[in-house]
Amino acid sequence: MSRSDPAAAVPIPTLDMPTVAEGRGHQPAPFGAAILANSDAEAVAAWLQEYRASPQTLRSYRREAERLLLWLDSRDMRLCELRRPHLDEFEAFLADPQPHHYWIGPVKPRRNPQWRPFRGPLSPASRRQSLVILQGMVGWLLEAGWLTHNPFRLMRDKRRRLDNSRDTRIERYLERPLWEWLWSWLNRPLADGASDRQVKLWQRRRLVFGFAYLLAPRISEMSEARLSDLALREGRWWWRVVGKGGKYAEIPVPPDMMQLIKSACEHYGPGEAPGYSEGPILRRLDGKTALGANHLYRLIRKAFADAADTMEQQGGDELATARLRQATPHWLRHTALTHQAQAGVELRYLAESARHSRLDTTARYLHTEDEEWHRQQSWHRLPGAGDREPD
Repeated sequence: MSRSDPAAAVPIPTLDMPTVAEGRGHQPAPFGAAILANSDAEAVAAWLQEYRASPQTLRSYRREAERLLLWLDSRDMRLCELRRPHLDEFEAFLADPQPHHYWIGPVKPRRNPQWRPFRGPLSPASRRQSLVILQGMVGWLLEAGWLTHNPFRLMRDKRRRLDNSRDTRIERYLERPLWEWLWSWLNRPLADGASDRQVKLWQRRRLVFGFAYLLAPRISEMSEARLSDLALREGRWWWRVVGKGGKYAEIPVPPDMMQLIKSACEHYGPGEAPGYSEGPILRRLDGKTALGANHLYRLIRKAFADAADTMEQQGGDELATARLRQATPHWLRHTALTHQAQAGVELRYLAESARHSRLDTTARYLHTEDEEWHRQQSWHRLPGAGDREPD
C-alpha cells in the first residue's frame, strides 16, 4: 500500500475497533505517558473516547482528526513532528485538497475503495473550526504525555482568530421570502398519474423540511427521533429529545408539525401513531427502516439543489439561487431559530428550543437591532438626496 494514497489508508480506530491503522506502524509511548497507545491513531482514539457520550461531537471531531492524520501520513510524518510552519501548510491543504482524486469524492461507506475524507474544499469558517478542534486535540495529547509541544500555541495572529471564532450574527439561513418560496416549491402538486414512489418522496420531503423548520433539530436528532418521543399533555404535544452533550429537553410541537406526522403515519401502516409507536419518525421508502443521518443529509442537499435548478429555470433572483445551492441541512436549524426570533419568541424560550447552554449563543439569532440600526442609518444621506423618504 502506498502511504501517499489516502484512498488506500485505513481510517483511524473506532471505539469498537482498537486496531492500529495500517501504514502508521507502531511507536513506543513516550516515557510517563498517561494513556495506553502504540501509535498516533490509538492516541487520537483515546482522545475521541472522551466524547463517546456525544455521538454528533464524536463524529465531527473524528473527521477533523482523521484528515490531519491522513495528511501527515501522506508526508511520512507523525504528530510529534508537527511544527508551526506545518500548520499553515495544512490550512492551505484544507482550502484546496490536492491531488483532487486522492482526497475528494462523494459520500461512500468508510470501507468502500472510493471513500475520500473530503466532499470538497473547506470554507474559511470550516477551516477555522477544524483548527479549533485540532488545537484542543493536540492540547489534550500534550496533557496526556503523548506529545511534548503544542504548535498551535505559536499561532499568535491565528490564535486570536481561533479564540474569537464565534460569528457575532448567524448569516447561514434563508430569509423569510426565500423560505416561503422554498416551502411553496416543496408543496407543489404532483402530476396526474404520479407513481407510488413519487408520492412517498414528495411526502417525505415535506415532512423532513417541516420537521427541520418547525422544531429546529440537529440532523442527528432528526434521524434518531421516534414516534414514541412525542408526548401529549393537557392537549398539547411535546417532543422529548436528547441532544448535543446528552442534554435532555422537551420541545413544544406546533399543530402544523403534528399534521405532517399524522399524514406520514397513515402511509406507514396500521398501529403507527405519535406517542404510541416505537418506529422512527423519518423513514426510508419501505415505510419501516429509519432514515440515517448521512442519507438524510444527502436528501436535504439534493432538495436544495433541485429547488435552485427550478428557480434558475424560472429566471429567479441569482443571489437567491446561489443561496439555495450553498445551503446545507444545518441552515434549516439556523433558519428556524432566526424566524422564531423575528416572530417575537422570547430569548429564554428560544434558548430552550435550541438546547443552548448559554444565552449569548442564542442571541446570535436576533437581528432586530441590526434592522433598526440600518433603518436609522438611512437617515444619514448625501446632500440633495433629501427629497426621497428614507427606507
